[in-house]
Amino acid sequence: MFDFKYQLKLLPDKPGVYLMKNSLGEVIYVGKAKILKNRVRQYFQSSKNHSEKVKAMVKNIAEFEYIVTDSEIEALILECNLIKKYKPRYNILLKDDKHYPFIKITTNEDFPRIFVTRIIAKDGAKYFGPYVDVSAVYETMELIKKIFPIRTCKRTIIENGNITRPCLNYHINLCTAPCAGLISKEDYSKTVGEIINVLNGKDSIIIKQLKMDMEKASEEMDFERAAFLRDKIIALNKVSEKQKIMTGSFENEDFINLDSDEKDTCVNIFFVRNGKIVGREHFMLENTSGEDKAIIISQFIKEFYGGTAFIPKNIYVPDILDVELLEQWLTMKRGSKVEIKIPQKGDKKNLLEMVKRNASATLDQFKLKILQDKALHKETLQDLAHILNLEELPNRIEAYDISNIQGVDSVGSMVVFEKGKPKNSDYRRFKIKTVKGANDYDSMREILIRRFKRGLDEVKAIEERNLELSAGKFCIFPDLILMDGGLGQINIALEVLKKLNIDIPVCGMVKDDRHNTRGLIYNSEELFLKKNSNVMHFITRIQDEVHRFAISYHRSLRDKRILHSVLEDIPNIGAKRRKELLKKFGSIDNIKKASYKELLSIDSIDTKAANSILDYFGKASLEK
Repeated sequence: MFDFKYQLKLLPDKPGVYLMKNSLGEVIYVGKAKILKNRVRQYFQSSKNHSEKVKAMVKNIAEFEYIVTDSEIEALILECNLIKKYKPRYNILLKDDKHYPFIKITTNEDFPRIFVTRIIAKDGAKYFGPYVDVSAVYETMELIKKIFPIRTCKRTIIENGNITRPCLNYHINLCTAPCAGLISKEDYSKTVGEIINVLNGKDSIIIKQLKMDMEKASEEMDFERAAFLRDKIIALNKVSEKQKIMTGSFENEDFINLDSDEKDTCVNIFFVRNGKIVGREHFMLENTSGEDKAIIISQFIKEFYGGTAFIPKNIYVPDILDVELLEQWLTMKRGSKVEIKIPQKGDKKNLLEMVKRNASATLDQFKLKILQDKALHKETLQDLAHILNLEELPNRIEAYDISNIQGVDSVGSMVVFEKGKPKNSDYRRFKIKTVKGANDYDSMREILIRRFKRGLDEVKAIEERNLELSAGKFCIFPDLILMDGGLGQINIALEVLKKLNIDIPVCGMVKDDRHNTRGLIYNSEELFLKKNSNVMHFITRIQDEVHRFAISYHRSLRDKRILHSVLEDIPNIGAKRRKELLKKFGSIDNIKKASYKELLSIDSIDTKAANSILDYFGKASLEK
């Protein structure tokens, strides 16, 4: 048994990170402290001032460990890394960890390209964004292509370089063909500068000049050119309309605020780029009642900016803890000064209040949707229970599938639906260990034995330690098991359950000749479901989800195998170089296409390593 009193006495008066664990050794919370001894002791003292979440967490702490650091900033960095690694259930975890799209202009090239990317690198290029509305980004890109003839190809084109034949885009006036030497670097740069001005919101001069050109063309009776210029003006206005000017500072800023009710919190963040609101996002933080606003915002900032590519110059919040420490951490990540501010009056304060009103409205919508979904899900589960003649509602449903492609890398997956909704945190993947080849029945038998045997072991451990069931991952058994297959798969599941002395009803989800969900098999009888019924939609969703989850795992394993086999076969390319190549180019295909010059742009790649890569992919003669 873990001796808390003895361990608490050993805690040092130094900064560091602490990890709380449950009886199964799983990390359930990660925190950082300026003085470890003071912070960790607080959890085991009087619980009067603890929030409900902290009280629930303390009940499940079976042990803790700590890591001493030299400074508080080191502790903060380590805390963020450990939260990413373990995803502890009692930390604030943002479910919507998006990498927002940016518009990138490769100003580090002689003849820059423009395209959409979700990755920011310190490569000398210009980035605009991030944009939350993905469709608006691509629409803006299409408008820019219509207005400005700029290349989008992936060729490496240098001034006075080799001349090649222009592609179709040149012939339809979408590119000025620098590859064929039909435009100078200076003239091309003027076009790029105009695009940058448009994306910066400085398009009034361009529009004014276009209007003058249009009027001149009309006077000269060149109506075709006048119409062309008119369409350009309309397109430019559309680009401008996608962004609303809110401030006069033209800075990159984020505004964060929240609203809470008796149970949950909604955090809203507005993105302001170059003085314009370019988008917003909200995050629902459930079961955060009693949490201090400053604590929630501080934790949100660590989680959000720990996983996002772009950090603005200024961040505005209503309240916060550890402001200097967070500013120091964000400044390190950004590479330039970042400030977190609490506005007291003026436009910034007003905008922050608007963010709060939006958070409040979103929270109300969230609650309403929950009530509507809850009623629909309950009705669907009642209908399903009636169809299967179950005594109780199947509130927890587990579905299983096996995936293999041409008999290689068989994998299994388990998805979980609780009260009609997917519970992603309980999804599990299984790499088949004991079965050779494409044997779906034996593979299914293996994963079911592993899942329910582990569950029984957890139940035993929890009973011995008198803990709550939530302390384990596998110990909560389903009310219904759905197999993505027919009688054969059902019989395998029943066989495993009988062997382990577990009584759970098992259904099979069957598809028709067109691979659409047709109905269920239960107690050796096929049950047809009404095509547009809620139950049919629900079963189809589960079947699609378990299949998707199995296929995605299979592909990830296959991709890892491909990356491993190809890159490790190249002489002079070790683990560090493999990692940097993939980080730089993103895929094997892009590495294959890379030029000698592009390979040497990576610090760790010398001439010998670059030649090895070119030799391996059969390009050495071309480059040399």
